[in-house]
Amino acid sequence: MNLAFVGFKHRHTGAIYEEAMADPNITVLGAWEDTETGRALADGLGLEFNYATLEDVLNDERVDAICLGGCYGERGGEAIAALKAGKHVYADKPVCTSLSELDEIEKLSKEKNLKVGCYLTMRFSAGMRNIREMIADGTLGEVGTINITGQHPLQYGTRPMWYFEDGKHGGTINDIAIHAVDFVRFLTGYGLKKVHGARTWNHFATEVKSFRDCGQFMVELENGAGFTGDVSYAAPASCGFNLETYWRTTVWGTRGVVEYKLKAAHAGIDSDTGAQLCVALDGSDGFTPVPLKKYDATGLGEFVKEINGETDLLIDTAEVIRTSREVLTIQAAAE
Repeated sequence: MNLAFVGFKHRHTGAIYEEAMADPNITVLGAWEDTETGRALADGLGLEFNYATLEDVLNDERVDAICLGGCYGERGGEAIAALKAGKHVYADKPVCTSLSELDEIEKLSKEKNLKVGCYLTMRFSAGMRNIREMIADGTLGEVGTINITGQHPLQYGTRPMWYFEDGKHGGTINDIAIHAVDFVRFLTGYGLKKVHGARTWNHFATEVKSFRDCGQFMVELENGAGFTGDVSYAAPASCGFNLETYWRTTVWGTRGVVEYKLKAAHAGIDSDTGAQLCVALDGSDGFTPVPLKKYDATGLGEFVKEINGETDLLIDTAEVIRTSREVLTIQAAAE
């Protein structure tokens, strides 16, 4: 697969580039980025910004797929343009920021038989794969309630400043909770049934009062289980991504509870450094650590497999569309 990068305004894009360069099935043809700040994020990677415009990328017949790494608010339009041009689309999360954009992306993908992938790394982490097995084999019993915290540091002044421009970000829930919405369905098999409550507001971003840096939600899954989350930009800047509340997932079933804490693994699949998985089953007297099994898979690799016609994947276009629709529905409820 020949891949070109469209936009390079988030550091996640560098991690995707490294995955692409490590995959023998992918050839990176180059990139387009319209700002010096964005190009600076690629310093040291060896990526060549050899396209002058987005149109140049889309008109290049060698390009099979594009990877979106620009401002969140611009990605939907870029994805639609790429699909119209006959290109597969892979995106850093989120793919887009509105349900109307997603409708068009889904429509074009089906009409043109083109694939849509997304950098939803959490379902590939060792802890999530372990929890999924516990649920599938009945160890935890029937899942009844799930709680996640995904508090990030705001890092105002270090984080790209387009975050704080009108129309560029698209919402804290869509930005962060997309991971949780995705891995909860991956773990349980249950999708969103109803949004009971959702809220975004400004509290920590004192420099930009219009930026709603806090996000909380309470939703119901298809089996009736409750799923609550807090994905606020509330972590102290000095702590970075090292707090246990960065990604803390707790799943309660009728036979026990499991908790996964992921620290210091921002922007990629966890390497088990700082990751902790513990389980407490009925009959025990508390949590017991669980060794993490190793797995070898990436979202970009699954994307290539889907393009090549393989099935039984860990993630595919239908899953990306469904995750995007569910988190955008929660974001819309908050607004």
